[in-house]
Amino acid sequence: MEFTTEPVGDDTVIVRGDGRLNMVSGPVLRETVTKCIATGRPRVVVDMSRIQFMDSSGLGALISCLKSAREASGELRIVAPSSQVSMVLKLSKVDSILAPYDTVEAASGAEQ
Repeated sequence: MEFTTEPVGDDTVIVRGDGRLNMVSGPVLRETVTKCIATGRPRVVVDMSRIQFMDSSGLGALISCLKSAREASGELRIVAPSSQVSMVLKLSKVDSILAPYDTVEAASGAEQ
């Protein structure tokens, strides 16, 4: 899976993927987010609306990205996870530290 990025404002980037977030695509997500943070965009919004499946490797990648963003004085937010992804977040209790947003605008702060 490839991830696309879309800069928003001075310090925010939207990351979008399509498919399965697993042991193959998880490292690609981490690399994408790391590059975004390195270019001065520590506020990362991951649009998950087209991620149909996530396993524990994908969950680990999200947590790693969250940690990287916070270490850079930023934040990682997720948007519109599918029911399967939401179930993984809930069962792992990660939804308490990585609460999903309904829209990209709400997650990026563009919606006031």
